[in-house]
Amino acid sequence: MGTANGQQPAAEGASSDKLRHVESMSELPSGAGKISGINAVVLGESLAAEENDLIFPSSDFSANALVSSPKQYREMYERSIKNPAGFWSEIAETFYWKEKWNPAEVCSENLDVTKGPVQINWFKGGKTNICYNAVDRNIESGNGDKIAMYWEGNEPSQDGKLTYSELLEKVCQLANYLKSLGVGKGDAVIIYLPMLLELPIAMLACARIGAVHSVVFAGFSADSLAQRIVDCKPKLVITCNAVKRGVKPIFLKDIVDVALVESEKNGVSVGLCLTYENQSAMKREDTKWQPERDVWWQDVVTKFPTKCDVEWVDAEDPLFLLYTSGSTGKPKGVLHTSGGYMVYTATTFKYAFDYKPTDIYWCTADCGWITGHSYVTYGPLLNGATVLVFEGTPNYPDSGRCWDIVDKYNVTIFYTAPTLVRSLMRDGTEYVTRYSRKSLRVLGSVGEPINPSAWRWFYNIVGDSRCPISDTWWQTETGGFMITPLPGAWPQKPGSATFPFFGVQPVIVDEKGQEIEGECSGYLCIKKSWPGAFRTLYGDHERYETTYFKPFAGYYFTGDGCSRDKDGYHWLTGRVDDVINVSGHRIGTAEVESALVSHPQCAEAAVVGVEHEVKGQGIYAFVTLVDGVPYSEELRKSLIMTVRNQIGAFAAPDKIHWAPGLPKTRSGKIMRRILRKIAARQLDELGDISTLAEPAVVDQLIALSDC
Repeated sequence: MGTANGQQPAAEGASSDKLRHVESMSELPSGAGKISGINAVVLGESLAAEENDLIFPSSDFSANALVSSPKQYREMYERSIKNPAGFWSEIAETFYWKEKWNPAEVCSENLDVTKGPVQINWFKGGKTNICYNAVDRNIESGNGDKIAMYWEGNEPSQDGKLTYSELLEKVCQLANYLKSLGVGKGDAVIIYLPMLLELPIAMLACARIGAVHSVVFAGFSADSLAQRIVDCKPKLVITCNAVKRGVKPIFLKDIVDVALVESEKNGVSVGLCLTYENQSAMKREDTKWQPERDVWWQDVVTKFPTKCDVEWVDAEDPLFLLYTSGSTGKPKGVLHTSGGYMVYTATTFKYAFDYKPTDIYWCTADCGWITGHSYVTYGPLLNGATVLVFEGTPNYPDSGRCWDIVDKYNVTIFYTAPTLVRSLMRDGTEYVTRYSRKSLRVLGSVGEPINPSAWRWFYNIVGDSRCPISDTWWQTETGGFMITPLPGAWPQKPGSATFPFFGVQPVIVDEKGQEIEGECSGYLCIKKSWPGAFRTLYGDHERYETTYFKPFAGYYFTGDGCSRDKDGYHWLTGRVDDVINVSGHRIGTAEVESALVSHPQCAEAAVVGVEHEVKGQGIYAFVTLVDGVPYSEELRKSLIMTVRNQIGAFAAPDKIHWAPGLPKTRSGKIMRRILRKIAARQLDELGDISTLAEPAVVDQLIALSDC
């Protein structure tokens, strides 16, 4: 990726006003219309329909927003960059600290591997506890009777709720039980649970006593779970006997049993498996049991006291481990610490969703991923929010389930993934429009770049063209949002993550690590640290430095490609390792996928690179069509022409592979590794497909290889 329009990289030390475009948009229009060739759309007044739409917040929305203008954002952002210690200390002081940090040492860092080991510290020496701040502090402020969490089960008839006071009692009971086992500060606990309330309860209980939780998504295979057990050597594993995903039962305890046997073969023996009886999925008498190792949650935890002392920990003490897949080798144990993560997740949640105390917030993510840590559990509760926890699937019993839930609980903030948006698009608008959704106020997108056509559908249909979309870019490693709209502050462009959050300094660099100014494309890096940054990879600091800090010395390398347009808006183009080099042209797979999905008959697309004897690499596209649309040669040509028209002839797919469905994990992530093997005809190297939501999709794709 190089500079656009032949621009040269900025000279070292050169300064530029990167936020001038924000200031110029401080005068919001009173209605829709053209502004310098741009189609201006105002919330609640018209639909987003064109490629170059600019969606402005309405004057009413901005007037009530936490950040209500480009001018206010600019002032706060510039302070956060010029005086990060003062900016973040002021926010940190709104939380409870048993002991304050040294004001002269709010932050210390070295991101330059040429100057010594990489290290990041925020509020070091300060003593706090994230569980106390997320739960006790809300009760002490008079919100003990406020609903902390609603729970919606797999079946629409299953639901529950906990006030902040009730949540604290359950957290304390589990914390006391863990203490009775000898679990204490610094000990690891593996949590392998579905989206029951017991999952965030278990996270908070660990945090309360200073234990380090490692949540493993309850869709991972026994081998994957065993890898994580061997790496962090937990004192115990917490799971449940089974869960239902739609009509399909998943026997989690059986998976744990296999993983524990495998772990023992690799020298790590876990002596206790605490198992929650999930009666709606499986009775305890049907559960395989090892009496010397297995214990029922309901038999022991409920007998412990409902009050538990807090373990005060240093801001830089470990809070949790979360394993993320590397492109090669074993999973990486991303380590987050307590103080900075607490301050950052709370602040990003508050501003990116324009949070109000009356909001009902629903994030569809599983706590097995970073989104479930930061924006199901910690970020919302630190703000005293009411959170919805959903166990089921968004298309069960039908594709209207999400909007049924929105109406049932009067959800005001809805945060989900582009994969889900595209899936619901495919099923048709009638599943959306049969529900009111009038409670919705802010929408959010997470996990991958959202293509403009899906953005517009989300905005027009789900939000009735009156809800801004917080299209957030961030990573497991960053802990919280890095580039994101602030809903009332500036206009949005469909598909763009817009501008950096407070304290975040994104830069785009070329292959040599030179910063590029203005309109350009390149590698996205961050200079200077932020409070939510991860501190290391567990047990492998060398890999931490090699992966994230050696590619461009002095910067955190995100691994993502990014474009910045003439107005300064950021457009994420996908992982750099998901970039295809076609005849010297570097093409982001997300860019091609977005072009394909803009075709009215394409519901979803996934693009991978394949070897090409002339071009080096060719573009291979798996395409899922809208229901009822037949495969045809004419449509194939039309899809290719769409890409040619939107990106250029060099980006035209060499192959369109019809796909009734795509191989996805149960969280909705497309498994491109499998698609690459199918495209390359390496069918004996597909690996483990048992973790897929629908393993049969793989056979369907293989059968359609030559169609």
